[in-house]
Amino acid sequence: MKTQILKIFANNPFESFNHKQIEARVGAHDKASRQTVIALMREMAEADMLVPDPSHRGKFKLNPIHLTDDLVPKNYVTGVIDMKQGGKAYVIQDGDEATDDIQIAPNNTGHALHGDHVKVLLFPRRKMRKPEGQVVEILSRAKTRFVGCIQKQERFAFLVSDSRTMPVDIFIPLADLAGADDGEKVVTEMTDWPERMNNPVGRVVKRLGHPGDNNVEMQAILAEYDFPLEFPAEVEREAATLKAPTKKDLEGRRDFRDVTTFTIDPADAKDFDDALSFRDLGSGRYEVGVHIADVSHYVRPGSAIDREAYERGTSVYLVDRTFPMLPERLCNELCSLRQDEDKLCFSAVFEIDDAVKVHKQWFGKSVIRSNRRYAYEEAQAIIDAQQADDDTGRAILKLNDLALVFRKQRYNDGAINFETQEVKFQLDENAHPVGVYIKESREANWLIEEFMLLANRQVAEYVGRPKRSPKGKAEPKTFVYRIHDEPNPEKLDTFVQFVAKLGFKMKLGSRKSLADSYNHLFEQIAGRGEEAMIDSIAIRTMAKAKYSTHNIGHYGLGFSHYTHFTSPIRRYPDLMVHRLLERYMEGGASVSAEEFETYCEHCSLMEKRAADAERASVKYKQAEYLADKLGQVFPALISGVSKWGIYAEIEGSRCEGMIPIGSLKDDYYMLDEDNYQVIGRRHGRTYKLGFPVTIRVRRVDMLKKQIDFELVDEAAEVKPAAKSKPKSKKAKSQPDKGSAKAKKSAPKGRKKASDKGSKKTK
Repeated sequence: MKTQILKIFANNPFESFNHKQIEARVGAHDKASRQTVIALMREMAEADMLVPDPSHRGKFKLNPIHLTDDLVPKNYVTGVIDMKQGGKAYVIQDGDEATDDIQIAPNNTGHALHGDHVKVLLFPRRKMRKPEGQVVEILSRAKTRFVGCIQKQERFAFLVSDSRTMPVDIFIPLADLAGADDGEKVVTEMTDWPERMNNPVGRVVKRLGHPGDNNVEMQAILAEYDFPLEFPAEVEREAATLKAPTKKDLEGRRDFRDVTTFTIDPADAKDFDDALSFRDLGSGRYEVGVHIADVSHYVRPGSAIDREAYERGTSVYLVDRTFPMLPERLCNELCSLRQDEDKLCFSAVFEIDDAVKVHKQWFGKSVIRSNRRYAYEEAQAIIDAQQADDDTGRAILKLNDLALVFRKQRYNDGAINFETQEVKFQLDENAHPVGVYIKESREANWLIEEFMLLANRQVAEYVGRPKRSPKGKAEPKTFVYRIHDEPNPEKLDTFVQFVAKLGFKMKLGSRKSLADSYNHLFEQIAGRGEEAMIDSIAIRTMAKAKYSTHNIGHYGLGFSHYTHFTSPIRRYPDLMVHRLLERYMEGGASVSAEEFETYCEHCSLMEKRAADAERASVKYKQAEYLADKLGQVFPALISGVSKWGIYAEIEGSRCEGMIPIGSLKDDYYMLDEDNYQVIGRRHGRTYKLGFPVTIRVRRVDMLKKQIDFELVDEAAEVKPAAKSKPKSKKAKSQPDKGSAKAKKSAPKGRKKASDKGSKKTK
């Protein structure tokens, strides 16, 4: 009867019922049944499953958090809303088996915002159309804080959000401005959204400064993705009390201070969380140590630092700065494996031969002393020269030989080479970009990568494949894995058809043949105009790697067991792995899988937010790089087409902008979606994905991170773009003065203005 009552409320989520109405619906006609209904409803209300209807005494509604999948009627679904520019949206359904996204018209989104978990009423499906629906309930908000600029009026103000996925402005009473001025960039918290108001109500919680200032924009990006801008005072005080390791701290640890040890990191890095040691054992055997900073020695479960690290989940690496997961006292000092300092580590040590077969392995607490700190460029110079004049250099050469064998073996076993190109900037003293280049991975990067992969895989197998005990096969204990599922068959088939139209073939037979096809495809498209788009679509075809206690292996790497053990300074899952590994090595009992799965879900979410924030900072700097190059001409490659225009990517810098269809005056152009091109109706001129073009920078909107190009007549003589000069120290970015002012009248519902003629840079 309890289930029947729940389903009545679930089928009518906006209606309230008293006990007599429920009695009639469940057929409770005798006194005993009616008393049962009353008792059950009272019990459900006390458990917060039912909530009182304030406008109807004695009536109740279902609490939305208890609207579980088994209670949702067939004509309703739940999912996460993906808001597009202009207010149109899609809902990505809950559940692994759901494939079709539900289209939501702008007038059917209700008060839902991007990322909210919602309940949707499905409309009757029309032939050859995607499923459509209407948001009928917001089950949970994805966020309540938004970043944008204040538009201040005589009696009220609005926040115009920086995000293109925020379809409305936020109404702010003058008393809740916290002193913010017109045009100032702020963080606003949404406090209410009355049912009959078109705009939510909010209050300013932090003033950031004037738009266009580099520090303001970087802080705004962090705030937009819900990362804190500073550590709480309690965390800083706790970090200040931590001391360097004493002799007592070294007791019981394996000592590697006399073994050749070094670090290889980016030139500007300060948080060195991994080091390699090398020792030639003779007879073709080598001892390779992967030494990872022992963060768990300093950060205890439940401490203020631990709680803050968990909430952040990861460090965030923006273009010009790092917002760390741990306070500087830890990440750059106590835990960082700096040269010529004794450091506490959690190590994975392997005895391997020239064929990279692992003969022995050891995991445990250690102490190391790095002999030398290398930047990647320095290590690469040694590899290129194939000469070394000290022990660390000779170790690099031998480890590089072993890493290349590991790498070849991985690809032979079916690993897929998803190596995305990374955009890097040359910045002046004011953090203004004066140059853009693409960072390429080379042997020095692969050396570190392969031995980190080895440690991560072996640690996962150690816990996930327990040795058989005298009593029989031991069950694996709960652990944190890094998993990557198989690609969705429908998405994969669509991708194969897509690349086939571009002239590339892929085999869908075995897993090995598919992996080989991917790797061959990536080799073929390297340096071509289609590369960025195909890379992006290929990655979206694949499932998203994430953290979980349920091990299904890592499809992309081709590993049956994989985890993250090697970066506890900057990733919270690695810290959890260290704690669990130590616990199990000491014979501890398995932890709660349900509890740690919740931790894994949180860390996966924060990882995605950090990646989005990092991309946003790159887009901002690309827009800033081109902002003083209006009218300049560059060679580019067509990277995408749409009904709005042609997307082109400048060669070398990867700055992408859009050429609006309306700006092509020589013909009337139509989109040929199936063949990824636009065609002129009269003259038949074609602009196809990957084609080289010459563009002129037409418009840059730094606040929206949008760039517009125009095609240059190739028959005309084009002068090359002049090299930009670095800005002087006195040069300062000016705030955008072109934003429209709101009308000075009573506040009405305001939709956020959309700009369909431009696109965010990648």
